[in-house]
Amino acid sequence: MRGMTVRVPLRLSRTTDRGCHGDLLLELGGWRHECDSYYLAIDDSPRAGADIAQGLVRLLDQWLEQLERLPQLGTGGRVFLPFDFSDEYTGWLRVSSGGGGPVTVEAGWSGVEGWSFHPSDIAATAGLVGDFKPIDGAGIECGLGDLVAAVTGNRVELGAGTAGGTA
Repeated sequence: MRGMTVRVPLRLSRTTDRGCHGDLLLELGGWRHECDSYYLAIDDSPRAGADIAQGLVRLLDQWLEQLERLPQLGTGGRVFLPFDFSDEYTGWLRVSSGGGGPVTVEAGWSGVEGWSFHPSDIAATAGLVGDFKPIDGAGIECGLGDLVAAVTGNRVELGAGTAGGTA
């Protein structure tokens, strides 16, 4: 059915506010991954949020900016969306274009260290991920518009919990 939005099983959420370790959960299809908000908490760039919740909103805003670029990249184009910032690696979603058809979203790892860039300013580093290693069973196919709707909904949900409360 044309024009109908399909629910995409992708969600990044904060599971606890007791600290900044093991407090984030990424869900992609049936795959789940717990990660830390530590690098969001210590992000001191001018674009950083005032707290972790605002940092998550900023991160998803950047995911949307990257997804907007995908149609311009054409068939085979891809963008990378970080979700796990760790000392010796980062977790990324690789979104690949099929050229007008569904996009493929895969979770995986890169040797890019989480400390080497700010979570509030991902654009330059996202363009340099060259060692992406996908995780078996951690992927989905969906329409790009449906993916954008899922990230937008996730962003609105997270934004409702921030100090400003606006999306």
